[in-house]
This record gives sequence, C-alpha cells and structure tokens, in this order.
Amino acid sequence: MLYAHIAGWGRFLPDRVLTNDEISRQVDTDHEWIYSRTGINERRLAQGETTATMAFEAAARALARADMHPSQVELIIVATATAEYVFPATASLVQDYLGATRAGAFDLSAACSGFVYGLSMANGAIQSGSVRNAIVIGAERLSLVTDWTDRGTCVLFGDGAGAVVLKRSHVPGGILATTLRSDGSGADMLSLPNHHQNNIPFLAPEFSPNGQHVGKITMNGRQVFRFATNNVPEIIEETVAKANLTMKDVSLIIPHQANVRIIENVARKLGVPDTLFFTNLDKVGNTSAASIPIALSEAVKANRLRPDDVVVLVGFGGGLTWAASVVKWDVTPPDVTLLDREWKRAKYVWARGRSQARRFFRQMGARLSRSPNKMIESGRKK
Repeated sequence: MLYAHIAGWGRFLPDRVLTNDEISRQVDTDHEWIYSRTGINERRLAQGETTATMAFEAAARALARADMHPSQVELIIVATATAEYVFPATASLVQDYLGATRAGAFDLSAACSGFVYGLSMANGAIQSGSVRNAIVIGAERLSLVTDWTDRGTCVLFGDGAGAVVLKRSHVPGGILATTLRSDGSGADMLSLPNHHQNNIPFLAPEFSPNGQHVGKITMNGRQVFRFATNNVPEIIEETVAKANLTMKDVSLIIPHQANVRIIENVARKLGVPDTLFFTNLDKVGNTSAASIPIALSEAVKANRLRPDDVVVLVGFGGGLTWAASVVKWDVTPPDVTLLDREWKRAKYVWARGRSQARRFFRQMGARLSRSPNKMIESGRKK
C-alpha cells in the first residue's frame, strides 16, 4: 500500500501589515470591537505580490524543506478563490515559476476548505500510483475582493500563501483519513459573486442577481458561525474515527483561521482544551484557503509538532464546504541554512530565464511561419 507523507512545508506573507487601528479610520469600528469578536489584531496585505507569486514563494520554501528538486514534482494543486485568471490556472503559473517541467497543474475552488480538499486529491493520486510527489498550495489575495466599507467583513481578511510537499512512501503514516462535505443550499451565506453576474438588465451593474456586490465577499456572519460550530466538531470526530483513532490520540488540531470564537466553541463541543488548537489569526487574519498551510508552517516552527504526533487539519467556508484530514507527522524539522536557501533560489532564477527563452522562441517561430489565421484569410481571398 502507498502512503502520502508531508515531507516539506512553507509559507509566505506580504510585508505590509494592516492593523485594527488603521481599519478603524476607514469604517465605524475600533480595535476592541474587532479583537473581542474575532481574535484578530492585524493582517497582511499584498503590495505588488499576486496570488501566483505568493503561491510560488510558499511552494519554493516547501521544496527546500523537503530537499526536493522541482523536476521531481509530478502534480501541483493550488486552492484559491482569488486567481488572476479564469484560465490559465494559477497552478500552471506556479509550475512555470518553479521549473517543474514534469508536473501537471490545476486550481481547486472550495473556498476556505480548499487546502484540505487539495490534500485529498493529491493523496488519492499518490495512493493510486499515478504520481510520486505533489505540491498542495493554498494562496489568496483577499484584499482585492474585500469590501472595505463593510465593517462585518473588512476586519477579517488578509493575504498570504502556504504549501506542503507530499511524498509517496510504503511506510504507513502521512495522511491517514480525509472527509469532504458540501451543502450548496447555504451558498448565499458566504459568497463572492463573479463579474459576469451583472448582466441582468433590471439590476444596477454593481449587483449580482441575489443583491450582492459583484466581485466582493459577502457574508452572513451569524449563520456562518452557527454552521461552523455545528459541523466542525462532527467532521473532526468522524475523520479521527476513520483513521481508527480517538480524540485522545490527537496531538494538535489546526483549524481554518476564521474566528477565535468559532474555535473556542468547537473545542467546547469536542470536550477538549483550547490549547489543543493552534491559532495564528491574531497576526494574519482569515486567509481562506491559505490559512491552514500557513498555520501548519508556524506550528512546526513553534515546535508544536513532533515525530509520530497526530494532527487534524479542518477547514470550513463558502460552498458551503467543510473538510477534515488526519495526518501522522513523521518528520523532524530539518535545518535550512541561508546558503541552502540562496542556492535553491538560484534554480528558480534559471527556471524563469528558461521560461522566457521558450516564450521568445515560440513567438519567433510564429512570426517565421504562416499562422493558421493567415492561411484561412488567404484561402478566402482566392
């Protein structure tokens, strides 16, 4: 039997910090109101970074931790709700930036549950034998789709990316069990209406058919809170049982970093201490699909995970979707020196140069040959 082990991890956060006090100068709120209801002090905002470049940075760090060359990667999955393009996939851009020339790549849309969904897809590919190594990334630039006039949502969201490298092994461990769930009847509770939804003639152009602002996140906070506190404890227990374990075997739970009050309520329903949950939303806010891998990287750095620990990753959000994965942690965090990082980074500079060269020669080839369109026009003239 084949197993998918986490062999590397990494995160990237933009330098720009947006504090609660800064937000309070834009909308009617203050630091105490925000922190008491969410547990968030500050969040990061991209300033020039894109979803793809942040995803690349996180993936490059994860590969460095795994001591793996990009040519060994056979699958790249990016979970995101804020891709730059409908197509090409953000994952394809990351594949090019990394120089992972043997990798397939695609994006996955499951909102804040996306990273766990991506783990499930990559795990299945590894267990089936179709790939040996994969990168799963959660990356978001939510600042672009946040309504900065809406006090209920603008205090929550931040930008960033996190990634893990999954490696095939015959040794039992790694991803032990995963559960995926969805309830589309709650789609209007948390959504991001697309730009093409403004073609209904009797509506103002900035609104979608259900009255939501096009291109901006809208949320019914109370209903989302109720949904999360009702469903997250159940899916955690169900997935732990699937792995033939009990809650007593769990060393750490890394939840989607949405709201500290949700996490406290989930802990209470499970009958476990709050300290079993790792949180970092006070510094980064809600980064949607990126929140779990960012938190995982920080948990490793904080020495919260040791070899043979059992960790539960659980996400919940728009869709409605929710998902959990039970992972046996099998690795001792390796030391990565500055020299190692710079040497590995040189490979990506080479990959970028090679990509530009291929693009140049492709363009030159098109100019030197007759394009299909010109051949068609030539035939019509005759």
